[in-house]
Amino acid sequence: MNLRVAAVDLGATSGRVMAARVEPGHLSLKEVHRFPNGGVPVGGSLFWDVLGIHREVIAGIAEVTRTGDLHGIGIDSWAVDYGLLDRDGALLGNPYSHRDPRTRDVPELVAKTVSVQEQYAVNGLQQLPFNTVFQLVAARGTAALESAHTMLLLPDLLGYWLTGEVGAERTNASTTGLLDVTSGEWSSDLARRLGLPWSILPPLRDAGSLVGPLRAEVAADLGVVDAVPVVAVGSHDTASAVVAVPAEAGTGFGYISSGTWSLVGLELDAPVLTEDARQADFTNEGGVDGTVRFLKNVMGLWVLSECLRAWKDGGTPATDLASLLAGASTAAPLRTVVDINHPSLLGPGSASDPMPERVVGLARAAGEPAPQTPGEITRCVLDSLALAYRRHLRTAARLAGRDLEVVHVVGGGSHNHLLCQLTADALGVPVLAGPGEAAALGNALVQARALGADLPDLAAMRALVRETHDVRRHDPRPGLDWDAADHRVEAVGSRA
Repeated sequence: MNLRVAAVDLGATSGRVMAARVEPGHLSLKEVHRFPNGGVPVGGSLFWDVLGIHREVIAGIAEVTRTGDLHGIGIDSWAVDYGLLDRDGALLGNPYSHRDPRTRDVPELVAKTVSVQEQYAVNGLQQLPFNTVFQLVAARGTAALESAHTMLLLPDLLGYWLTGEVGAERTNASTTGLLDVTSGEWSSDLARRLGLPWSILPPLRDAGSLVGPLRAEVAADLGVVDAVPVVAVGSHDTASAVVAVPAEAGTGFGYISSGTWSLVGLELDAPVLTEDARQADFTNEGGVDGTVRFLKNVMGLWVLSECLRAWKDGGTPATDLASLLAGASTAAPLRTVVDINHPSLLGPGSASDPMPERVVGLARAAGEPAPQTPGEITRCVLDSLALAYRRHLRTAARLAGRDLEVVHVVGGGSHNHLLCQLTADALGVPVLAGPGEAAALGNALVQARALGADLPDLAAMRALVRETHDVRRHDPRPGLDWDAADHRVEAVGSRA
């Protein structure tokens, strides 16, 4: 079967629409449309321009149809953020960005009603202030929430505008904090205890199910004659990315989906809900085909991208990415390491509080040598990321009782060869980097199976990725004392 589908892959800093072709022995992507994305500050809050995103998605799909056949459409994006609809299906205001500060103290407030132990027993999630449940608690008493008839996570909202069908795909629903990770159903009891209107939670659907055909007016605008179906893919971009991890069956692999965020973990058959896992702050999110993504959220390349933006805005010379990585490669290794997940690094930088100064400030507060140059700051960020990957992958393997034989890095960070090499050095196992567009590939593979392709399971999908895409191998190099560097970061945490 020769299928051509539109894979819409939305990130927090950019979105892209890919034309993907899937047939026996062939899997390819062609980017047909890319657009910038980012939070929009208004009145002290941070929002998404979701109508603008919708416009760009339509433009991208139109470009796919202009250049060939179209058999299906799938949408994946970042997690946790949502839009509220009224009873007529109209959007009640701009969706908040998860980086908006309104949820900063909400987890502690929620814990007074439902303990963190009780929360973990239900949702299995890492305590992150931007989880959907905390966003909804922050919205209690607002006109929007009191008027809401339906809550839709962003990929489902965009799918609703394409098809008119309401639902929540499970891999993304699992990030909300309101899904029972064991049963795979909404926890109406948890919502009730937190004073949330559980009736706004839409029906659940599995990755690989058909959402519905395009609305007639959408199809007409796109010039599509036949009823093109929208497919529910792994709508959390990490769920789609893990589908395209080119791991061999039976291998003890870990993965890093590396982009603005780094999602660092293992693929399991069942959640790990032990007290040790909760105290280690690991999350259990749904994966495609009933798998569990047992992982840790790490700040990721957001920190470096915000440093790049600050240097560019400030006119600092030689601060393109290639120059920074060249400077970082010659900077003293492990000279300065910081807690890359520190809350001070979460929000966007500003002219008065730029990201490079935040990194330097963290180093000084930790008693580390302050990095002076852009190259040294970049090396600090990359060493600290590799150290975090090391710590969390080793912890995941211990908590799950698994051996870690190889680590696959997918997503945009797979092109950062210095970071991939440092990760191999830190972990002491090979790192296989690529493919870079794993989320779009996983999106396309799940669509293709739903539309009839002979891809019965994840093993078959991953075999097709291995057959059609190259990876770059990074073998670990000896010589650096990663244990000592890890102790330095832990010592600061224990003093905090």
